[in-house]
Amino acid sequence: MKPRSPSVGLRAVLALGLMIGFYALALGLAVALLWVPYAEVTYARRIHPKLALGCIVGAAIILWSIMPRRDRFEAPGPQLQPGRHPKLFEMIRGVAAATRQDVPAEVYLVGDMNAWVAHRGGFMGKGARGIMGLGLPLLQTLCVSELRAVLAHEFGHYHGGDTKLGRFVYQTRAAIGRTLANLGQHGSILQLPFLWYGRMFLRVSHAVSRRQELAADRLAADVVGARPLAEGLKKISAAAPAFGYYWSNEVAPVLRAGFVPPLADGFQQFVAGEIGQKALAAARDRSLKESKGDVFDTHPPLRERLQALEDCRPGDTPGADPLAITLLAEPQALERAVIAPALPPADGRPLPPIQWSEVGERVYQPIWQQEAQGAAAHCSPVTVGALGQQASALSEALGAKLLPDGEVTPTEARQRRGNWALGSALAVALSQAGWATEAPPGEPVTLKGPSGALDPFGTVQKLVKGELSAAAWVEQCERLGIAGLELLGAASAPAPPRVVASAMAAPREVIPAPAPAPVAPASDTAPRTRRCWRCKEPVRLPAESGGERPRCAKCGTLQWVPG
Repeated sequence: MKPRSPSVGLRAVLALGLMIGFYALALGLAVALLWVPYAEVTYARRIHPKLALGCIVGAAIILWSIMPRRDRFEAPGPQLQPGRHPKLFEMIRGVAAATRQDVPAEVYLVGDMNAWVAHRGGFMGKGARGIMGLGLPLLQTLCVSELRAVLAHEFGHYHGGDTKLGRFVYQTRAAIGRTLANLGQHGSILQLPFLWYGRMFLRVSHAVSRRQELAADRLAADVVGARPLAEGLKKISAAAPAFGYYWSNEVAPVLRAGFVPPLADGFQQFVAGEIGQKALAAARDRSLKESKGDVFDTHPPLRERLQALEDCRPGDTPGADPLAITLLAEPQALERAVIAPALPPADGRPLPPIQWSEVGERVYQPIWQQEAQGAAAHCSPVTVGALGQQASALSEALGAKLLPDGEVTPTEARQRRGNWALGSALAVALSQAGWATEAPPGEPVTLKGPSGALDPFGTVQKLVKGELSAAAWVEQCERLGIAGLELLGAASAPAPPRVVASAMAAPREVIPAPAPAPVAPASDTAPRTRRCWRCKEPVRLPAESGGERPRCAKCGTLQWVPG
């Protein structure tokens, strides 16, 4: 074991200096504000009520915002017990011994593609305890040897003193965020010095964080080997955005429909499916091509981390190396507790389970039925066989009618909306004709009948774009026996047109993979938002404090989240 890096002392001085600098700025500004009315009364023998009130209120907001808070830790998921999961805790104890660190006091199973350690609880660092979080999807993605390497990396943060220093950084960042948020509610110009200091604080502290990640990587390579760590990092960088897509587009619609699907089995199907494989490949290519990160990134680019591991010991090649999920006893029983924060209210009644093979009929068909009814109110019925000649015009017209301000909406947006309506109508028509609906995770939606199968949304898109000719479509319809089926007819009483929420309505397709980041499942069903301090555009905030700082999608400004 290598001795602790001498840079720990420098990092401690830097963290302490950043904290002192912020409190000096805040206290100095508060004192200056209070001095203004005092000076008016003492030296000028007069007082401006509005000026005095503004100064006093501003000083009070600053002082209240910087006041230290007790760190109230809320369990992020079910706590894992050593007696219940002996294989997992045997690994944790072994890695802790190899890195000469204490075993965390508490270990939690969480719902994101992540593993982390921290010191939480207490007041101003007193009474804090070591905790660890392990993501259920992470355990489904990594092999046992790769999880061991990831745990060694996390214990490297304990070894380097990062978690203790992180408390000061976290508390200072939270205080800056509270100050900006509270001053922003009053539109105060006093935000400006804190914005300047906040940007500088993030640039410096995140630069330190990137060095800490590389140091933890080196420790993990020394303890376990570079090969399993490198493989684990590559898998995580690809699977993290893929899991985010899986949650938003596969799981969240089922939860909102009032059912609970098998999370683990679904993700395994997703990564093996056509859409999942494309999402993984896109994320993997992006992460490997990214050579230079942003100054506000807390982690170095994957390429830089892999290059730093090239000179390290590769480690032993294990014989049998099963998935890390095998270290948990009865993982299916833990799923419900992991996703509980994301479940919608059900009047105190547990949501019924549902198998992925049932999702097409019980979840998506009712959504499509409602969409088809809304579309039928705006156009005349048409047969499936005639859709080839009318698809483009119908899509344009339906998009204009169903979208708010559809007449002035860009053509591409109208077409996407119209394609969705036509695809829904086609799926409903096939279902009413006895075709079965299949919507497995990671695969396109498919309707299967006695004479073949059809992807309704992909087919509509091809017809609208001209990639499938009207003649070829008629021939396909006759072969499948569906040419005479009626679309957009009065199969049931038309429902008022409504725009279905995009997370539930949009047909599943591969989207550009976002940069790897911790995914917070609860935020998909109950997102927290705050308006951007610069352009006032709503900004989605992370589900838990202490995560990555979000940026405004409109102006790109880095946001602050109160601690």
